[in-house]
Amino acid sequence: MNIVISGATGFLGRPLSAALAASGHHVTALSRATSNATTAGAWSNTIAWTPDGSANGSWAAVVDGADVVINLAGESIAGRRWTAARKRQILDSRVLATRSLTEAVTRSAKPPAVFVSGSAVGFYGPLQDQIVTEDTPAGRDFLSGVCVRWEDEARRLEGGRTRVVCVRTGIVLERDGGALPQMLPPFWFGAGGPVGSGRQYWPWIHRDDWIGLLQFVIDTPAATGPVNATAPNPVTNRDFARALGRALHRPAFMPAPGFALKLLLGEMADALLLSGQRAVPAKAQRLGYTFRYKTVDDALRAIFKH
Repeated sequence: MNIVISGATGFLGRPLSAALAASGHHVTALSRATSNATTAGAWSNTIAWTPDGSANGSWAAVVDGADVVINLAGESIAGRRWTAARKRQILDSRVLATRSLTEAVTRSAKPPAVFVSGSAVGFYGPLQDQIVTEDTPAGRDFLSGVCVRWEDEARRLEGGRTRVVCVRTGIVLERDGGALPQMLPPFWFGAGGPVGSGRQYWPWIHRDDWIGLLQFVIDTPAATGPVNATAPNPVTNRDFARALGRALHRPAFMPAPGFALKLLLGEMADALLLSGQRAVPAKAQRLGYTFRYKTVDDALRAIFKH
């Protein structure tokens, strides 16, 4: 298949591209910074694009005739403290990129059969121990609003010739990027432990399962709408810290006070660290996806086995 990926040079996009290429697919990367997309990567070719909410530009031609378009573009939500300007960047980078791609699909003489668009479990907002499935309504905080508008742009294609899937991703675990490396320093110094109360749920997924799930939804015609990309067994932050300590053979009893994190990170601390969702992959399991890493202990042991 011919597969076009935006955000192909990132923590998720790069290994996904490699897996798709290894399966024999022709992968085209849409990159805002072509200098980051080396020809030594997994892409058959790399095309520069500027996602401005329109399909203006020669890049749109690769969408016409593609079999699948995967949209992973967006500014990091954890890159730095959330100012008003930063929050606008987080929102616009997702909404405008998705709008550009859906506009290109709409204009295509031969639109892709599948459009897979990124989203996040932040869609549901901060919740306690309520089990969260794809049927749970949206929350009311900043990240919920971002995810709603992000998905709304993708849903513009519903009812046409393109099947739309919005992948609501949790905390993706791997050693070379994402949230996990940022958690490690306290553990290496023997000061690791839970964050805040430790009672908040962290919906996690091993990156290998995230890649496998993306491939699964591409190949499964019944996969439509939102799909939670989380492991079957979400854990509390306290249990996550203990599992990480076991994997690293380090203690995990020193809590990071919530008030200190709020002083340091502001609103971002509440949204990303001190609250969470007990999200489960109800739709993926119902459709038959088999997770390789079902428990956080299994996932972390695999990551730190060397």
